[in-house]
Amino acid sequence: MSVGVRSFAKINLGLAIGPIRPDGYHSLRTIYQTISLHDLVKVEVQRGAGIEIRCRDARVPTDESNTCWRVAERVMKACKARGKVVIAIEKRLPVQGGLGAASSNAVAAMLALERELRASLEPEQRWRIASEVGSDLPLFLVGGLVLGLGRGEEVYALEDLPPLDLVAVFTAEAGVSTPRAFADWDARAEAAAAKRAASGLTGSGPSTTMDMFSSRVFAWLTAGLPRAAAGSTAGVPTAERGDRAETPLLDLVRAGIENDFEPVVFPKHPGLREVKRELERAGARFASLSGSGSTVYGLFDSAGQAQAAAQKLAEGGARAYAATTLTRRQYWRDLFSS
Repeated sequence: MSVGVRSFAKINLGLAIGPIRPDGYHSLRTIYQTISLHDLVKVEVQRGAGIEIRCRDARVPTDESNTCWRVAERVMKACKARGKVVIAIEKRLPVQGGLGAASSNAVAAMLALERELRASLEPEQRWRIASEVGSDLPLFLVGGLVLGLGRGEEVYALEDLPPLDLVAVFTAEAGVSTPRAFADWDARAEAAAAKRAASGLTGSGPSTTMDMFSSRVFAWLTAGLPRAAAGSTAGVPTAERGDRAETPLLDLVRAGIENDFEPVVFPKHPGLREVKRELERAGARFASLSGSGSTVYGLFDSAGQAQAAAQKLAEGGARAYAATTLTRRQYWRDLFSS
């Protein structure tokens, strides 16, 4: 019998791109949010040796370049286990969709393989394996609302927030290449820097963008903390806390966070910009590209509004799905649900 795990997707609530680091990666700051849309990953250990990836989607690699393969190889070594690992991936999420599907698949394969082997890795081992394989993997070892730093692999669990309804739209356009998107962003940043230098101006570079993102997120996170200033009463929440009681996630996006990939992805994929506009016209309180794309999502006030928007977009030919954000508790509760 194989072990099945739901491989949940994520969206990015804002994404700031910083300078290239010495290791060749870009510094990133983002807030990840896991959502209810998912793939299904099944793992079985048979007699023999090696790793086999099965997937009906021809765009999914079935060799050692697959993140599931790389994770399984490391888990088998860490557990000192033998056997042939068969991983079947049922794709429901788009390939190169900006939803972290490949990374989520890999973490799902890790958890399923542990259960199949009746073994349990130490948390530090899981974290090390995830970080070695890819930048987005560690967030799926946390779930819920997660702050991502470094190249995205430094993750910090944020306080769970009430679920929010959303619509995710998968377009017919080809998947967006993340390396290409980063290269385009670098070229745009270099051109902007050259223009500022020629004009004798300073500031507004990648570091400034990241600082702005951090300050806005910090202001949001601390909005409900007790005031400690002179003349205030300790333990009394600020007025902002009351304002954000019902839609704290919308409070975050209203703080002005943006996805730095949009200015370089939208010009090359104008259909994605139009999807964002359609979501806004359908009543989305906030719409954004997720990661480098190609998925665009919108946040709505109710399930009814989200379902109506998804239906309208679907009638226009888009693959639009109503979903919800997942709290950390929901994420872990539903992973092994059939």
